[in-house]
Amino acid sequence: MNTIIQNILVFTALTLAIVFLVKKFFWKKPAPKKSCGGNDGCGCH
Repeated sequence: MNTIIQNILVFTALTLAIVFLVKKFFWKKPAPKKSCGGNDGCGCH
């Protein structure tokens, strides 16, 4: 019984780690496209 609980915890931790890494490195939101070359009001000048 103890081995079953240990295996469940190990696979849960592994799954959470993989999900974290995928979200951190591969699931990035695209950066908003702002042009700071003119009078577009971006506030970066």
